[in-house]
Amino acid sequence: MSKLKSFIAAGVAIGMAMFILTMPGKAGEVDFSNAAFAQAGELTSVPIGASVFCKANRGECAVNRNVVDATALDEERWAQLVNTNNLINSAIVPVTDIDYYRQDEVWAYPTDGYGDCEDYALAKRKALIADGWNPSTLLITVVRQQDGDGHAVLMVRTDRGDLVLDNQDGRVLLWSQTPYQYLKRQSQADASRWVDLIDNRAGLMVASSQ
Repeated sequence: MSKLKSFIAAGVAIGMAMFILTMPGKAGEVDFSNAAFAQAGELTSVPIGASVFCKANRGECAVNRNVVDATALDEERWAQLVNTNNLINSAIVPVTDIDYYRQDEVWAYPTDGYGDCEDYALAKRKALIADGWNPSTLLITVVRQQDGDGHAVLMVRTDRGDLVLDNQDGRVLLWSQTPYQYLKRQSQADASRWVDLIDNRAGLMVASSQ
């Protein structure tokens, strides 16, 4: 990355930090009906890739015994999100499952430096857990892109809203600031189960998948 691009990226990160960190909200006083939070619905089907991953990595998909509704976001936590997003986005070379594994929907940690969107999200989740984040606030989430294709991101539940770490965008944004239609995510209570997301935002320009 050039010095100019690094400067611009740093400016964007600082600007977003000022916006998000000054939003009202304190741990224990969070209004989850606020539009900054994605609303969850009922239990739903588990993506096949997630199901296979959980069978092979049962410790990664266990019931969360200590559920935290939302992590209190401060400057240190914000920096962890930005740095994790940038480091992993830079460290992994994007490749499709078809090209790499010769099959669809393989979820895996990108230990050899190659992976697709789910693998980026898994790596970010693992890194943030190592930094002390509660797993119940780090949720792999499936979305639909504007062209109709599926995509996966990491949704982070904070007291300032649900933030998104995305391999296609270096910024850490509120879920409502991204161009995706949100479909489902991991349950906070049990990482092996998934819940629908209710995304009724007006103006979503999501192309038909037909």
